[in-house]
Amino acid sequence: MNTKLKDIIENVRLWKRVALIAGVYSFIFSILIIANFAQVNRVDPVNTTVINALVERLSQNPDDVELREEIRQLDLLARKAYFTNQWQIRYGGYMLAIGVLVLIIAMQFISIGKKNLPNIDDKEDYKYLVLQKKARFWVSVGGATIVVLALVFAFLTQNQLKDTFTAKVLAVSQSDMQEVAEQSPISESEITSADHLQAEEEVIEEKIQEVEQAKISTEKVIEKPKVDTSQPKEKTNDYATNEEMKKNFPSFRGFGGTGIAYQKNIPTSWNGESGENILWKTQIPLKGYNSPVVWEGKVFLAGASTTKRELYCFDANSGKILWTVNADNIKGTPAKSPSVRDDTGHSAPTVATDGKRVFAIFSNGDMIAADMQGKRVWAKNLGLPQNHYGYSSSLITYKNLVIVQYDDSKTPKILALSSTTGEEVWSTPRKVKVSWASPILVNTGKRDELMLISEPSIASYDPATGMELWSIDGMYGEVGPSLAYANGIVFGVNEYAMIMAVKVGETPELIWEDSDYLSDIPSPVATDKYLFLPTTYGAVACYDAQTGSLLWEHDFDDGFFASPMLVEGRVYLLDKVGVMQIIKADGKFEQIGQAGLGEATVATPAFSNGRIFIRGEKNLYCIGK
Repeated sequence: MNTKLKDIIENVRLWKRVALIAGVYSFIFSILIIANFAQVNRVDPVNTTVINALVERLSQNPDDVELREEIRQLDLLARKAYFTNQWQIRYGGYMLAIGVLVLIIAMQFISIGKKNLPNIDDKEDYKYLVLQKKARFWVSVGGATIVVLALVFAFLTQNQLKDTFTAKVLAVSQSDMQEVAEQSPISESEITSADHLQAEEEVIEEKIQEVEQAKISTEKVIEKPKVDTSQPKEKTNDYATNEEMKKNFPSFRGFGGTGIAYQKNIPTSWNGESGENILWKTQIPLKGYNSPVVWEGKVFLAGASTTKRELYCFDANSGKILWTVNADNIKGTPAKSPSVRDDTGHSAPTVATDGKRVFAIFSNGDMIAADMQGKRVWAKNLGLPQNHYGYSSSLITYKNLVIVQYDDSKTPKILALSSTTGEEVWSTPRKVKVSWASPILVNTGKRDELMLISEPSIASYDPATGMELWSIDGMYGEVGPSLAYANGIVFGVNEYAMIMAVKVGETPELIWEDSDYLSDIPSPVATDKYLFLPTTYGAVACYDAQTGSLLWEHDFDDGFFASPMLVEGRVYLLDKVGVMQIIKADGKFEQIGQAGLGEATVATPAFSNGRIFIRGEKNLYCIGK
């Protein structure tokens, strides 16, 4: 036997051994993935039944501190179980793919090597080789079948866990909503109709829309913002300066939307039942979950039903409604209002003002602008937002622009309209999923940045042009909380995801992350030193903003939907039953005060010098010394 033939035979043997090892390796990972699927279906991996039972007990015994802590610990274990399983499935799939790839490469080299071997004339040897070839064929078919099953089961396992977590979240959310529902005029049958009868239809619609969005994304050759250069130039300084913005309260969570108020002499005690420090209260004509906005003696709110959409202006001194602007007779308005959850409604986004005009947007995509005297300046429809809970991202202004975060499930985007004409100035498509968060505007020391959060990323844009400046992945889920920012660090959070602390710059850097305390509705607020994070189940946590170390946590009796506001070194945090929890903005927990409104609320308060404005379930309150 010549040397060349011996080398070929040795190479074929070597690749056979590689193929055998890769095949066994792939087989083991396939069996592990299939076994994992069986385990997820056989047991309750996140203790959903146990947690639901404990939540039910807590609703009957709300003062049981030990039970509340047990629920929190189980909730933490559930998240860790979810993260662990997701990690196992993801990396198990990667390892399986590597094993299969090595097996395919080895088989190719074996095939090439055998082509260089001499033909066998012996009939007995030939018959043996035929049988061997058939055996290899059926082994290959069987192995391929197991690998395909493993990949299918990996996909099903992820969906199974998501469904299990969804059931757990819905159970807790319904428990939280029950307190509000008991005080609400909406009947149980109406809530059932809004929340449950359309659930299957909404899920199917969302999946269809995701496919459509994927198709649209692949058709786009250049993902650049669309800038309309044909628009006439705006009048110079036809908007308030930043200093004027800080003196007022122009948007959701104040100037820039970061949860920091610059007002002074803010009260720390009041009582809605006795009337202590309640300067006035006024009934709001239509329902809404948006928060108050204040500008030079005027307070702005919006309200809506399935048939009416309105923008209101209240006198800050008397509470009298000065004017109402209707969002009606708008070209392109859908004939039928969208289906929304009762806890989102048709008027969830907070209005915004640039000091010259006030802007409002509603669940059907209708948007209006009015001047300070109540004259409608312009109105337009942006298209029906496709999101299964209802639209809730609040507006924000930047110089002569009003900016809209329109992250729906069909064509997510961020766009800017001319504040004077309503014409589109720029629009930037986004490769994200549905988000109910609101944008923030910050100056990083080098430039102004517009920052947004949605799955899968925290992203920054030039507010003047819409050009993306940077993006960092790591966020997932149905994002509700907006971002917090301080000292060059932006903080993003979402339930069943994590807290992300990102050092901003040309290349963003994730400096720490944590998953112990997470929020699905209220947004965090930050100082140079601390990050304060409330949750819907009543826990509030304080982190070191630079390192992510947990400095303290405190459990309150009721949960939070409203976002915290930082003012005069204090954190004002309004719970769901209308009690303001006032704590010192410090690394050690210190409660300064506790003040009850006497009415349930989910809206974030607004501030002016010496006063607080709170939207209750039915009334607007003015609180002052």
